[in-house]
Amino acid sequence: MAADLTGLRKRFEPFLRRVFHLYWWIARGMTLGVRAVVLDDSNNVFLVKHSYVSGWHLPGGGVETGESFDGALRRELLEEGRIELTGDPALHGLFFNSHVSRRDHVAVYIVKHFRQDRLPEPNHEIVACGFFAPEALPAETTKGTRLRISEVLEGRARIATWR
Repeated sequence: MAADLTGLRKRFEPFLRRVFHLYWWIARGMTLGVRAVVLDDSNNVFLVKHSYVSGWHLPGGGVETGESFDGALRRELLEEGRIELTGDPALHGLFFNSHVSRRDHVAVYIVKHFRQDRLPEPNHEIVACGFFAPEALPAETTKGTRLRISEVLEGRARIATWR
């Protein structure tokens, strides 16, 4: 059964992605997003796996109309990881995400000061999440996610595009 669902998701994922992006293009023109490199005391990185797109990603999402970047970051971290900021996040950089559309830009923050009472239960959006050692990231971790993590933890030069 699980293999059947995975196969269906893979077949329909490109179509669903185009539908969502068409909607955002019509509704917003330019999309703005936030993501966070959330690091625990051992420098393990928090990642999420979505139900509607393949791979493991940094937590985050879209900035809603009338919402600040900070507000969107706080909302997304609570929704996706039950992560509550206890200190100010540091802006890592702004990135152009041409894989999503020619209008998508993402602000990436570094989060070291937070509280998480427990991992969230899987739901219709986030099917899995957790903290991972940088040298033991899941195989399906996306290239853009790996780049952001290496920029933060290894001091690699930032690349302006998400990739």
